[in-house]
Amino acid sequence: MTAALNIHPDRKTPRLKPLTALSRMRRLIADNEDTEQVFHIIEALNGRHLLSHLERFAETPAGAQRLAERRYLPTRLDDHAWIADLPEGTLGRAYLRFMERENLSAQGLVDESNKFYGQDFDDDLKWFGNRLRDTHDMFHVLTGYGRDALGEAVLLAFSWGQHGGRGVIFISFMGCRQLRKELPRDIDITACYEEAKRNGAAAEQILEQDILALMEQPLDEVRAKLNIAKPVAYQAAMAQIAAYTSENADLAAV
Repeated sequence: MTAALNIHPDRKTPRLKPLTALSRMRRLIADNEDTEQVFHIIEALNGRHLLSHLERFAETPAGAQRLAERRYLPTRLDDHAWIADLPEGTLGRAYLRFMERENLSAQGLVDESNKFYGQDFDDDLKWFGNRLRDTHDMFHVLTGYGRDALGEAVLLAFSWGQHGGRGVIFISFMGCRQLRKELPRDIDITACYEEAKRNGAAAEQILEQDILALMEQPLDEVRAKLNIAKPVAYQAAMAQIAAYTSENADLAAV
């Protein structure tokens, strides 16, 4: 039997605010580095989804174990010294390269979310929301989706395949819609979007995994164990985008 969840009695279910979500989405499209807007959109659309997801998570043996451990990931993920000591080829080393190349930190996402949520209620729902937040960049590494506009959009489609949520799929759909407007029609953005949803649904639940233990294992083996498929459509689209961008740069230089 699943242990009772600790949900603060003063916590209220967020109301659905579709117009707020649309307004915030326009801001995000105007500046895709404005990460704070993501939290606003998810809050405006998700309603009871996060709690329902936590309830399903807690009913699985692995999820219940993670919940009992209640590990706080950012401190360990930002301790690059121990990650650098891991063998080459491990998920941890790939994660470290990704974070250093992109000039990111786990604490950076914490700071962005705190702008919106503040301290919040210290209960199981907050811990679960933090776990979703703190594994975002790990999802990038595991799936192979980059931090380019298409990669961010379809990573959310993959995340939706994993755990649902109106907020993430709205951001993903609108991001892909915007890219279809901006890029040549022969770049199949829709194929990338649909592939990401399928891959997310087919993969094992990443949130239930012992993330720190996975970091010590070879990346290829982790992907195979979790059934994370290669993002073939995304890789093909990115090759086309690179060629298109290079061609336009050459024309501009003439």
